[in-house]
Amino acid sequence: MNIAFIAHDRKKEEMVNFVLAYESVFHGHTLYSTGTTGTRIMEQTNLSIHRFMSGPLGGDQQIGALVAENEMDLIIFLRDPLMAQPHEPDIIALLRLCDVQGIPVATNIATGELLVKALERGDFAWRELVHKYKPGE
Repeated sequence: MNIAFIAHDRKKEEMVNFVLAYESVFHGHTLYSTGTTGTRIMEQTNLSIHRFMSGPLGGDQQIGALVAENEMDLIIFLRDPLMAQPHEPDIIALLRLCDVQGIPVATNIATGELLVKALERGDFAWRELVHKYKPGE
């Protein structure tokens, strides 16, 4: 499974703690992240993460490109709803792409935990079929 982690500045510590709590679940998956979030996670865990640019510098769009190609399976995006984001159009575009492609995305810890528990149980096996049989092939 391809899993992405994104966290706004005031949510980065929460993301690190979340990934620490479920580190064993994330092992064996291909992990992606925006720049600083990925660095902070790797500093605190034994996980290897492919890091893109920082969100405001295009990292959200880079992850969005994988979503558009149906190459992303799950996104944990801890948003800060109380802080204006200068790259809000990129965030909305990413979330819209997730809706279009049917990619599960959590924007808070409660939903993130539900999705990780489903991942742990193997409930996302249907995503592997999506990768095998891409439209137009």
